[in-house]
Amino acid sequence: MRSSGILLPIFSLPSEHGIGTLGKAAYNFVDFLESAGQTYWQILPLGPTSFGDSPYQSFSAFAGNPYFIDLDLLKKEGLLYEEDYSDITWCEDKHIINYELLYNNRFKVLYKAFLRLKENLPKDYFEFYEKNKFWLRDYALFMALKDANGGASWNLWEKDLKIRKGEAIKKAEEEHKDKIDFYIAINYLFQKQWSALKDYANKKRIKIIGDMPIYVAFDSADVWANPEQFSLDKNLMPKSVAGCPPDDFCEDGQLWGNPLYNWAKMKKETNPYNWWCKRISHSLKIYDLIRIDHFRGFEAYYSIPFGDKTAKNGVWKKGPGLHFFKCLKETFGQLPIIAEDLGTLTEGVYKLLHNTGFPGMKVLQFAFSTDEESEYLPHNHIKNCVVYTGTHDNDTLKGWEQTLDLETLAYVKKYLNINEGDDFNWSVIKAAFSSVADTVIIPLQDFCSVDSTGRINTPATLGDNWQWRVSSTYLNDWLSNLIYKTTKLYSRLPE
Repeated sequence: MRSSGILLPIFSLPSEHGIGTLGKAAYNFVDFLESAGQTYWQILPLGPTSFGDSPYQSFSAFAGNPYFIDLDLLKKEGLLYEEDYSDITWCEDKHIINYELLYNNRFKVLYKAFLRLKENLPKDYFEFYEKNKFWLRDYALFMALKDANGGASWNLWEKDLKIRKGEAIKKAEEEHKDKIDFYIAINYLFQKQWSALKDYANKKRIKIIGDMPIYVAFDSADVWANPEQFSLDKNLMPKSVAGCPPDDFCEDGQLWGNPLYNWAKMKKETNPYNWWCKRISHSLKIYDLIRIDHFRGFEAYYSIPFGDKTAKNGVWKKGPGLHFFKCLKETFGQLPIIAEDLGTLTEGVYKLLHNTGFPGMKVLQFAFSTDEESEYLPHNHIKNCVVYTGTHDNDTLKGWEQTLDLETLAYVKKYLNINEGDDFNWSVIKAAFSSVADTVIIPLQDFCSVDSTGRINTPATLGDNWQWRVSSTYLNDWLSNLIYKTTKLYSRLPE
């Protein structure tokens, strides 16, 4: 079935409290999607962010971002009062997220909600805990210990806590019980609000596409609580880390720094890839579809010596391959996965994608190389793929147009038959919609013709990323009607 959707991170939603949340603006956006005839809302990872504020470097592969908990909804539940949060300066510019202000203020407000919640814990709180304690207890203790250690990475904690010695863990659980309960509670509040929003979207026939980073952060509860699942040395430090080799866009390559998996050990477990199965199971409860970031890492992954300052000295190593996905299929059946298969691909990656049957991605901003014909050009698309004008790592279409060299810009205009006076953004959007691909996803910024100020992320950079927020004035009936007409014209309306 032909379909379409819009990419917009939760943090980019409008709100009065510094960052997009799971409150009124999120419900309004679901209504906007419905009126625009869309089938999908694609978001970025929902986990709590760490240094650099990237959702791809999270303290947990399972937990929810506390910043997304809506304060007005907590007020409706009687867990907050207006004066608890109304006079706080959450941002200096309502269109830009100030993570420092959030960090300094949000947890103080959420702690007040926690104190009121624990006075009369509801029945579903205990149900939530029982269903999630396989990761939740470790995560809550991890965060409590981070707080007690001034935010230091777990590898800098005292040795007995670092290696999770039984007596030390038991003592820490007693000493930090209040903070542990706090982190459990805010995950309960997050999950309650997220489940209600997802139910609302699903009733409107909107499906949620979630984003799963292939790797987890070293400074995470996942690595601290499950070191045997990762390629670490005897001191629990990474032997090598993840990234991408040098290319035309980055001469030093990309040094992500994530620890690599111990795939050999995972494969030999009684239940192969058990940690991954738990992760997939959890994600299937949160999302309707999962976009796995850096899919090619399952076929072969780039291994960079730990301690290197660039990615130049990395080497490719074989990943778990098709065996991994066969094991997942035995457990879950056919998985609703979108494979992020961007970058320089090998025959092995193409074969793995074909054998799994997952749709890959075609990004139009990558299509117009003047050196060779690209598989991303619309006339080379296949049905089983998802077409994007750009992703969260690309500039917006308007920003892209303004930075293209004259030769490439002329090629784009010639290919798409863009004449003087034609709208560049909508010409590219219509090319995506007219593709034979089953699914097309457009970043909201491109529908709104936002320039480079709306760029979400510039890879291999720190600062000024993950900050853009949409103005509610963009989400109007005129735009939803225009998107609806385009969606209908290219036969992508929900059946």
